[in-house]
Amino acid sequence: MLSIQKWKCSWFLIATIASVVALVSVVHMFLYPLVPTLDYFRQAQTSCLPINGSAETATEHARESLQPLVDLDHQFPADSHKAVVHRGAPWQAKIGRWLSGCDSVTKEVNVVEIIGGSGCKNDCSGQGVCNHKLGQCRCFHGFSGEDCSESLQLQCNYQNSSEMPYGRWVVSICPAHCDTTRAMCFCGEGTKYPNRPVAEACGFQIKTPSDPNAPKVIDWTKADLDNIFTTNVSKPGWCNVDPAEAYAQKVKFKEECDCKYDGLWGQFCEVPVLSVCINQCSGNGHCRGGFCQCNNGWYGVDCSIPSVKSSIRDWPQWLLPAQLDVPDSLHLAGKVVNFNAVVKKKRPLIYVYDLLPEFNSLLLEGRHYKLECVNRIYDENNATLWMEQLYGAQMALYESILASPHRTLNGEEADFFFVPALDSCIITRADDAPHLSMEEHKGLRSSLTLDLYKKAYYHIVEQYPFWNRSSGRDHIWFFSWDEGACYAPKEIWNSMMLVHWGNTNSKHNHSTTAYWADVWDTIPSSRRGNHPCFDPHKDLVLPAWKRPDVVSLSTKLWARPREKRKTLFYFNGNLGPAYEHGRPESSYSMGIRQKLAEEFGSSPNKEGKLGKQHAEDVIVTPLRSENYHEALACSVFCGVFPGDGWSGRMEDSILQGCIPVVVQDGIFLPYENVLNYESFAVRIHEDDIPNLINILRKFNETEIEFMLANVKKIWQRFLYRDSFMLEAKRQKAAYGRMEDWAVQFSELFEDDVFATFVQILHYKLHNDPWRQLAHTNKDFGQSRECLAKSK
Repeated sequence: MLSIQKWKCSWFLIATIASVVALVSVVHMFLYPLVPTLDYFRQAQTSCLPINGSAETATEHARESLQPLVDLDHQFPADSHKAVVHRGAPWQAKIGRWLSGCDSVTKEVNVVEIIGGSGCKNDCSGQGVCNHKLGQCRCFHGFSGEDCSESLQLQCNYQNSSEMPYGRWVVSICPAHCDTTRAMCFCGEGTKYPNRPVAEACGFQIKTPSDPNAPKVIDWTKADLDNIFTTNVSKPGWCNVDPAEAYAQKVKFKEECDCKYDGLWGQFCEVPVLSVCINQCSGNGHCRGGFCQCNNGWYGVDCSIPSVKSSIRDWPQWLLPAQLDVPDSLHLAGKVVNFNAVVKKKRPLIYVYDLLPEFNSLLLEGRHYKLECVNRIYDENNATLWMEQLYGAQMALYESILASPHRTLNGEEADFFFVPALDSCIITRADDAPHLSMEEHKGLRSSLTLDLYKKAYYHIVEQYPFWNRSSGRDHIWFFSWDEGACYAPKEIWNSMMLVHWGNTNSKHNHSTTAYWADVWDTIPSSRRGNHPCFDPHKDLVLPAWKRPDVVSLSTKLWARPREKRKTLFYFNGNLGPAYEHGRPESSYSMGIRQKLAEEFGSSPNKEGKLGKQHAEDVIVTPLRSENYHEALACSVFCGVFPGDGWSGRMEDSILQGCIPVVVQDGIFLPYENVLNYESFAVRIHEDDIPNLINILRKFNETEIEFMLANVKKIWQRFLYRDSFMLEAKRQKAAYGRMEDWAVQFSELFEDDVFATFVQILHYKLHNDPWRQLAHTNKDFGQSRECLAKSK
């Protein structure tokens, strides 16, 4: 049916608005900042731009209806391994067919994006960011209230006693000056460097043990103020130590003092540097220790959402080019209202909740250790230093979604809803300070995390209308910790869970971690319910974070040919209590690594014994390799076994071109419920560990070459390249530099983690069974046969 618009303005005004819209599109195309600000459009009396479709679109649909349906099953047959290859990856046949025939031909649709115009009380008193859509303040650390005017008193210490004058130990414990807005310890007034951190052991007396090999003991009941406050150069000071004199070795300083807090660099925290914020505030704000303080007219966790006050020339790429629908009442009686911007986008469309900061920004701003829950920090030149933080995937995906053209501000148009609660932060920060106490959770980080996600659930149900429309089935939550969504609250289990640990509980129907604080078995079913940790029909295992390795990329270890891979099987990691420095718990790795070492250990254990079946071309060792990546790249097969829940061994294997050998029954690996693992990996039952090497030796060279070739085709799907390139663009824009890692990643063009994630969402949008019962009039930009597949 043709869409007919009623126009309420003069032809002159139509021509004027159309000309400006054309200018917006052209300027976006050439990226020149010549677009007028919104003030120009406020002269318009009414909107004259169609937003409900067009005769052209309807005509296109009519043409399509005359075309015969294409048989996707016939056009995209499965190969001998039951896979259908799409964009280089061997997908499970049903998924690969749909993606091959439908994902790649998706057309853009018109999406109405809502630009907020609401204000906040007292402009949040300068202590927060105004959400211009909801008219609500998001307060900085240490402030609260409707207008962020209330100061909180976040203490560094627990209640003291005669035995413990500074209270029981907590990360924030402080004998000096406590900044009660963040519960952080500093030197304070009266010292030469009042803003220098006094973190943990720095402020307390150290007992030197009689055994020189034994660790030093910290006495948390006795402050070391005489030393840290001293001006005597012969005593180990801190708060009055001049950095230049210390570096010249003219004065002593206390070695236990260091620069743990974010935003500071140098042995004495003397160099201010960038703090880490989500997308570094998108160039529209200032990062204050992890919380984006947005410029006027911008809001959101990364200051990426424009309001009616912002200049169109600064709008993010995912909102351009835009056609603007400016209402008559834009400034009627001084009241600012929302207006619409029509943007062409391809589905799937993802709506990202602008949650209260307690679920993300405050967890970042209040970090007591700069490396916690982030995937990068910045050095003295504000150059990016990528971290080995395995849980950094959560931040990487969050940033990619926020900057993606698949993002929408219109919940009515959204296909999925992302809930950005950061468990990687709440777990690493558990017991950071008294206000993050786990006392009511009996020390269980799993229980604390469940509580955080449950609060996020209640928040979105109370503040937004979207959850109840699908009972949360179109919502997405990310659980990045060791056992993934095992401790998801029962209220959100209908949703899609992104995890690194795909335990279906078909065999291991209990907590598999050996670390007591993360155990979830003891959480009552009244809070957790009785759900499994992973449901392959709705959830997805994503790869863990791996920092850029310039050497591996530049030497193309992932592409090393078969003839240069001399080791049949390789595994390097903790093998349990039988080895020096091994984990003492028998439950570690569910006993899998221990069984492997017992059979194939290539290094002597504490008793000097090798594995019962040790072989020259098999390496199973706890001894850290001098070049771990090189060792993987010299191997045909590489072991993938659990640790305390998931480990990063699957990613290590794939990224060095090695065929993964998976031993963890009933526990899914990244993409295992969507890709055809038989094409590039080997799965072996836990009971078959004694036969592992015999099984591998039975693969002929043709089969090995086939799997190695597929690993080469999919390895980039285990990299968060989009996240790296977002940071590369920021560094280029701010400092005009292109680091080696940025150069290497700029030369990669295959689908990465985020591209794979979007493809999977697109498939789910048209194939999840529950959606077949949902009725919608949305334009999906799809052909008839693709839509028919989902009906």
